[in-house]
Amino acid sequence: MKMKRLIMGSMALISGLCLAACGSTKTNNDTLKVGIIQYAEHDALTSAREGFLAALEEAGYKQGENLTVDYQNAQGDQANLQTMVDQLARQNDVNFAIATPAAQALINVDSETPSVFTAVTDPVEAGLVDSLKSPGGNMTGSVDANDVEGQIDMLLKVLPDAKTVGIFYNSSEVNSEVQAKQAQKALEAVGRKVVIKTATSSNDVQQVITSLAGQVDAIYFPTDNTVASTASTIGEILKEKKVPAMGSDGAVLEAVLFTYGVDYYAIGQQAGQLAAQILDGKEPADLAVKTPDTGAVAVNKEMAQALGIDEITITSIAP
Repeated sequence: MKMKRLIMGSMALISGLCLAACGSTKTNNDTLKVGIIQYAEHDALTSAREGFLAALEEAGYKQGENLTVDYQNAQGDQANLQTMVDQLARQNDVNFAIATPAAQALINVDSETPSVFTAVTDPVEAGLVDSLKSPGGNMTGSVDANDVEGQIDMLLKVLPDAKTVGIFYNSSEVNSEVQAKQAQKALEAVGRKVVIKTATSSNDVQQVITSLAGQVDAIYFPTDNTVASTASTIGEILKEKKVPAMGSDGAVLEAVLFTYGVDYYAIGQQAGQLAAQILDGKEPADLAVKTPDTGAVAVNKEMAQALGIDEITITSIAP
């Protein structure tokens, strides 16, 4: 009888230890899976991905130890994007979408897997969440919404003589359209004439930018994947035409005089923090969408020299 009680006690102790071990999501024996779909290859989106993974590691989820990452990059191609989100659907513990087209494509094929987004300007307008405070579904994330009024104020402080300002973006990107409308409103409110030009693909950019440069004193670029992927082409045209421009993120610095906007590594970190909470057991519906904490300014020294503008003047104006 005494031996029976000893055996039962030992089994209970072993069972308790097993349950304790299984209860942790961060042990090396319990590898979790994260899928990443990045819409296009450019510096801003890549920085966001790096920030995301860094935040996960800081939270205890390290790739190669207790975390497996399936990374897909659509290279800006809609057909690639659809194929890749189909591959990620219902295969991971959490999925991560970088940029609005990627997030929309993901949620359209998989509304079951908890998901996080970043580099999205207006997730409500894009149909990703019910509201920023209460996402309401199986997706949350961090936004790259710029203070557009603040950007326009900065643009006009740097270029006070700009009477006609151009705005260029890809008309198929919801993010870009939202910002473009805000910029137009802010410019017209202070008496500036606005010329808006759009493109539907990178093939249209050279012709459209050349036309726009001949009609304006300065150009504003919202965050836009097409602008980022054609920054080199845009920069050459604007340098030749002697037209200064402002971009909304560092990915387009090659195209413009200066950028003033979101720190994409930082918003990637915010998304990673949300993903870590989900891996810890929280529901996306209960995790409010995060907004940028910091802004960043950068000057294209080569463009400043070509335009005859002092780069120190720009940085001194920045908040």
